Amino acid sequence: MSDDIDLTATFAMHDALRRELAHLDRMTTGADRDPRQLPATAGWALLKKAFRAHHRAEDEVLWPALRRRLPGRPKDLVLVEAMEAEHAAIEPLIKAIDAALADPEVDQLRLGVLADALVTGLTGHLKHEEDAALPLIRRVLTAEQGGHFGRVQAQLLGPDAPLLLPWLLDGADEPTVEKLLAPLPPTIRVAYAAEWAPAYNALDLWSPGTAPMH
Repeated sequence: MSDDIDLTATFAMHDALRRELAHLDRMTTGADRDPRQLPATAGWALLKKAFRAHHRAEDEVLWPALRRRLPGRPKDLVLVEAMEAEHAAIEPLIKAIDAALADPEVDQLRLGVLADALVTGLTGHLKHEEDAALPLIRRVLTAEQGGHFGRVQAQLLGPDAPLLLPWLLDGADEPTVEKLLAPLPPTIRVAYAAEWAPAYNALDLWSPGTAPMH
């Protein structure tokens, strides 16, 4: 319906998730790494927070909005159902990894298998969404519906913004950074430039001992 829907934040989130999944893969497969240290890393904590906020916004706002725009279009509705099913399959993998990490006798092979399943499943879902669901969203949703999704996602990320905003923009190109920072209040933009980004850049997210306290 509208090419005016701004999916910049969605693509930035997908890129950030892929970046962190690559770190997770290295942490769980590298010969010099111990995946049992995951709970002590900020990387694992932030990956989970961002993933859950993004998928909750899609489940509660984006997919229902799509469903309402697709009466009499069964093939498109099947795609929405596939998106929901892929979401439902990913969260149990995260919980399984955390459950394994809570077991003092878990071995690295078990953790590696679970992490590989998460990396493969979430990476495949992101590509499927970009190849099929996002083009459908551009065709059938209004700019206001897209904006509502973005606001809900921002609200879910908000409590952890000092970490998650620079996390989201890590590695993003300048136009993406400018576009995502522009709507924010001046006080937030100043805090991001002066405090949040420098503090984030000083972290080694996937080293033990960096996990946020909250």
